[in-house]
Amino acid sequence: MPAQAKEKAARTYAQEDLDQVFHEFDSGQSGLSSKQAISRLKHFGANTIQKTQQEAQWKIFLKNFTSLMAILLWVSGVIAIVSGTLELGIAIWCVNIINGCFSYYQQHEAQKATDSMLAMLPTYTEVYRDNKLQQLDSKNLVPGDVFMLTAGDAIPVDARILQATSLQVDESALTGESVPESKEEKYAPGEGQFAETNMVYAGTSVVNGTCSCLTIATGMNTEFGKIAQLTHAQKKVASPLQIELNRLTRQLSIIAFGIGAAFFLASILFVHYAPAKAFIFALGMIVAFIPEGLLPTVTLSLAQGVKRMAKKHALVKELNSIETLGEATVICSDKTGTLTQNQMTVNHIWTKANTYTVSGQGYAVNGKVQLNDQDVAYKDYPDLKQALLISTLDNEAKIQADPKNPGQQKIVGTPTERALMVTALKAGFDIEAALKAQPRLQECPFDSQRKRMTTIHPATNGQKLVLVKGALDGMLPLCDQIQTDGKQQEITDADVKQIQGANEHFAAQGWRSLALAYKVADDPQAKVSTSAAESHLIFVGLEVMSDPPRAEVYQAVQKCHDARIRIIMVTGDSALTAKSIAVKIGITGDNARVVTGDELHKMTDDELKIALSGPVIFARVAPEQKYRIVSNLQARGEVVASTGDGVNDAPALKKADIGIAMGKMGTDVAKDAADMILTDDNFASIVAAIEEGRAVYSNIQKFLLYILNSNMPEAVPSALFLFTRGAIPLPLTVMQILTVDLGTDMLPALGLGSERAEPDVMKQPPRPRKAHLLRKNIVWKAFGWYGLMASTISSFAYFYTNFQLGRTWTTLATSGPIYREATTMTLAAIVFSQIAAVLNCRTQQLSVFSIGIFSNKHVWFGIAFEIVLLAVLIYTPFLQGVFNTTGIGLREWLFLICIPIPLFLIEEYRKYLSRKLFAHRNKLYTQSAVQH
Repeated sequence: MPAQAKEKAARTYAQEDLDQVFHEFDSGQSGLSSKQAISRLKHFGANTIQKTQQEAQWKIFLKNFTSLMAILLWVSGVIAIVSGTLELGIAIWCVNIINGCFSYYQQHEAQKATDSMLAMLPTYTEVYRDNKLQQLDSKNLVPGDVFMLTAGDAIPVDARILQATSLQVDESALTGESVPESKEEKYAPGEGQFAETNMVYAGTSVVNGTCSCLTIATGMNTEFGKIAQLTHAQKKVASPLQIELNRLTRQLSIIAFGIGAAFFLASILFVHYAPAKAFIFALGMIVAFIPEGLLPTVTLSLAQGVKRMAKKHALVKELNSIETLGEATVICSDKTGTLTQNQMTVNHIWTKANTYTVSGQGYAVNGKVQLNDQDVAYKDYPDLKQALLISTLDNEAKIQADPKNPGQQKIVGTPTERALMVTALKAGFDIEAALKAQPRLQECPFDSQRKRMTTIHPATNGQKLVLVKGALDGMLPLCDQIQTDGKQQEITDADVKQIQGANEHFAAQGWRSLALAYKVADDPQAKVSTSAAESHLIFVGLEVMSDPPRAEVYQAVQKCHDARIRIIMVTGDSALTAKSIAVKIGITGDNARVVTGDELHKMTDDELKIALSGPVIFARVAPEQKYRIVSNLQARGEVVASTGDGVNDAPALKKADIGIAMGKMGTDVAKDAADMILTDDNFASIVAAIEEGRAVYSNIQKFLLYILNSNMPEAVPSALFLFTRGAIPLPLTVMQILTVDLGTDMLPALGLGSERAEPDVMKQPPRPRKAHLLRKNIVWKAFGWYGLMASTISSFAYFYTNFQLGRTWTTLATSGPIYREATTMTLAAIVFSQIAAVLNCRTQQLSVFSIGIFSNKHVWFGIAFEIVLLAVLIYTPFLQGVFNTTGIGLREWLFLICIPIPLFLIEEYRKYLSRKLFAHRNKLYTQSAVQH
């Protein structure tokens, strides 16, 4: 049994003699026997990556009923039932139960959708067992197994390479580096982590070539699994929204119970109520000031956000994550595939005679090769023709039938080689004819030491055509001639300087250059050595390529700037490429500091915080470094959203306030750690999600404003009753107060929870972390503006009804039909005042007409519902007795219908003046800034 497999890091086996490795694992070139494999499977366990341990469903369910607000409502229901108002207690409990079930349902559905997306490791692997090559479930791989890999295979374990042919591996899931690594059976340390040339690692994939490997580590013992364990060690803290809702609940509880206690004492001292009756009266005021609809509104607002975000390619795993995303002050974003298309594209072909441009992006053949903005025929330009010949014949990419699109073809291979093939097709080069005319005789595969690939083909008169492509710095010394307009001449120092200058120019743009060269050899040998083939070459030119930014990312980045959200690129790519892309799409300017992983390793946390205070880009970072960047940003008080797709990103995703994983390219560990998954891997979807997050917070504040402003017209009648020592009869009964809070107000308030983001929401800075939901301006608007107007109108309705029915100040009705009609009109006036209030609350400063007065159908359904409910309460005989109401006539209805119109127009005018004042202040500020 290979006990060392659990005690030694897999990477330590890279430098050991292969025979020694076979001995330690009691294995050989033909692999294990079935008996050995069964024994080891029992010992080491299945080759799987454990997901973060999930809470039991019953615990998640109960959490929705044990928040501070939920507990407060449970207690309120108990008090109501004990005090004899059974209907009230049941109504409060029903609100709690419905909200809890709805919230759990949304969480459960989001989790199910997420789980269905998470595909972990490859399903089948070709493994040698009992001296036979068999197809086995990768879960059953064990240390000591020998298996085969080909292009396109995902690598299921950490393994030592036994034999390899033209092997290239995409290790971006571990390293963040988008350029594939060349691998072979011989050991070389390589550059950076996981770069040993004779090792492959779980979670990565083969993009080119074939190999046989010896399994070193499986499951959680792989490097992939170790980083997953680091992810699991991170604990999630309460979201800012959860913290703020708890604080708000405490505030409102103190206010409600304080007012209840004051009214309890006042009713005993001033009106001489019996304690039991005073308690019922005070309970009504307590319930009036507790926003029972807060949790349903928050849940609905979050759930609506989830639905809208799903349409914008963002899957949210937890409802509270939406609002937290809206608070983000910094986005730490990967480059490849998020900001860029993850599709290499050739944009220039450079020769000594000409520089050709190549249009189109990605792997679609949708562009042309041009010279001076004119299409060219490659046959008329010998150097261009030779460059295309080299890039297509000296290439491992293959054109195959596309199984997903019958009748169509696709190109399979590394991103670089696919880009070369696409460029040839854009030029009209006949690839199939070239392959038939000059089939490959021999190949010298690409490796990380030479950094080039060479192929040999038949030429005329028994000669051999040697084609070479690779890194310029290694190829240029091998060239002693250069081709210009189809003629070969000795390469001069001036030629070398010109070539290097062109390469530096392209590199400054963040582009990669691939050098192309060839020679015709008279070598009679059947096989030519690599050193002989790659000597005395004729330099042809450079093919220049890049991974282009996504088209929509420019606007998304600008939106972030407008919203005062910083974007920090954190990538495994080179510093030059990272800065070029960052500047090109507008993330930073040329003055941005670029910090490499090596430099970051030497920095103290204080030095890192200083770097984070200004424009900065991080390149070539390791997993723990990304985590460290997020941690230090949070230490500076930032709310951090961090993106990622690889297992290396998972610890940072979990540490961040919002972790955002990629749905297409993301690993299972990254998705498991994240709060949100982008189904299109697009940075623009993050910005759309931020907009939704801000809308959610804004909607909660709109709800608060709406629900609190009805407290004033509910409290003022009671205050009039108390402070006149009963001289003014109670204009609103306790049951009528509860009618407003638990009945007529609920649906319009929930309608505000579904309001879409206002057009200017991304023109505002993120709210400060210390800012609270219950702000001074909300309290002032609720009590001193909306509430004051509603109190005046409802009180007027009470007195007006008394006066119309023959009563005076000193003979106000205390019971009977006149009293019931007066209290009914008070209740109805509050309801119709709330119609204006819910429309006014739809925007903060913008005119409601600018977003469409009828655009929120949920609000209008709520308005219709409260009018119908009011009519039911005042015309149903049974309910008239319960709620102390009575029927009213046409004149009273006309009065009520007129109430919302002036209230709505007055508020529209206030918003107009507010916008004018804000614009004037902005103008003065701009003028002052220009002068200074």
